[in-house]
Amino acid sequence: MKSVLIVDDAVSMRGLVAMTLRGAGYEVAEASDGKEALNVLGGGKKFDMILTDLNMPNMDGISLIKAVKAMPKHKFLPIVMLTTESEDGKKQEGQQAGAKAWIVKPFKPDTLLAVVKKIIG
Repeated sequence: MKSVLIVDDAVSMRGLVAMTLRGAGYEVAEASDGKEALNVLGGGKKFDMILTDLNMPNMDGISLIKAVKAMPKHKFLPIVMLTTESEDGKKQEGQQAGAKAWIVKPFKPDTLLAVVKKIIG
């Protein structure tokens, strides 16, 4: 079973994303910000993908991507931004940091699943 780490400070958004992914047969773990996500990653569990929000307290999505990409073990882990930001400058910053894709909130569950399937199957 493929597993996805969802990182978002909004509990309702994490719940919605988790429900969508679980319904499609994915295993899901959650973190409320970038720092918590790094702790979860450090716990030894293997993830196939990270879905992260951009704007979060403690550590934002871009900083999280950079931190994950700097870890040899997780260097090639695909990361997708799931955010209300649709500004091109932010998208470029995300891509330069290593984001594989960018999904704008509010998202359609079908759109989210299509992106996840395309990236990790």
